[in-house]
Amino acid sequence: MIDLAIVGYGNVGKGVQSAIARNPDMNLSAIITRNPERARKDFLGDFEKVTTVSCRNTIYDIKDKERWQEKNIDVAILCGGSKQDLPEQGPYFARFFNTVDSFDTHANIPEYFNKIDKIAKAKNTVSIISTGWDPGIFSLERVLADSFVPEAKHYTFWGPGVSQGHSDAIRKVEGVEDAIQFTMPIQEAIDNIRAGNHPDLKTREKHRRDCRVLVKPGVDIADYEKIKHAIKTMPNYFADYETKVTFVDRKEMDKLKQAMPHGGFVIATGTIGSNRNKAMTEYRCQWDSNPEATGNILVAHARAAYRMSKEGKTGAFTILDIPASYLSIHSKEKLLKEFM
Repeated sequence: MIDLAIVGYGNVGKGVQSAIARNPDMNLSAIITRNPERARKDFLGDFEKVTTVSCRNTIYDIKDKERWQEKNIDVAILCGGSKQDLPEQGPYFARFFNTVDSFDTHANIPEYFNKIDKIAKAKNTVSIISTGWDPGIFSLERVLADSFVPEAKHYTFWGPGVSQGHSDAIRKVEGVEDAIQFTMPIQEAIDNIRAGNHPDLKTREKHRRDCRVLVKPGVDIADYEKIKHAIKTMPNYFADYETKVTFVDRKEMDKLKQAMPHGGFVIATGTIGSNRNKAMTEYRCQWDSNPEATGNILVAHARAAYRMSKEGKTGAFTILDIPASYLSIHSKEKLLKEFM
């Protein structure tokens, strides 16, 4: 059994918990959170519904290091947001455990990787960073397409659906109580590429972003424009997009958050052979639940981190460094017989 810890018990953390229950080689050893009372209430309230593991007494305050350090933890799955949580928690927990995270600020991945790599090598741990579906499985698809069709031009489209990272970034804006962000691909651009064309598309020509925001009680109406400006000008998240911000009440927000689907696809176009014949590859995924999808991908990478650690590997890794067989629960024999 692989003993896992969940760090952060929001939507992704609960998605990880559900994924662990569906993997018979996994055991939930601990939940580490900034709000253990709320986590305990949420966990116990859904205990019979979402999991069969016995974790009623294994919820710890993130500040209570002496207690959670005593737990048998093979891999800690970090489920915080990329804007503020993971830049601190990634380097911190890599000092104690093998870790997996879904850091998704694309522009900052090289810097984050190098920082984690230095710490993990010094502490003899394995840290698999930026797992999820983008970055993550979409990253792999881009590399495969580029490898199989040299000089291919690749395009990535997200949605329509809910972006957890962008929703979390909005919630960090001063005066915001809650938020949800919908990413909308621009169909005209997709149709143009599928027709065999190779357009040079700017960021705002591929997606639109629709933000629904609930402000904190007592926020002055005059501050609404400041909140809207802070969201629309946020670098790495909204500044480069056509972004719409709509303020909603709690009833509407709760309704919007009842379902959090997402998905997208990677399209690569190019030519092959001496006659420069056209070639196109396309990978698509669609999830009814974004956090549960992310949770399942994180858990598969936790299996890989465990196996890599057992082999004596240390440092930071991404999905690009991991054999697919390390992610699978199946034996090599079964993979050869049934999946090849």
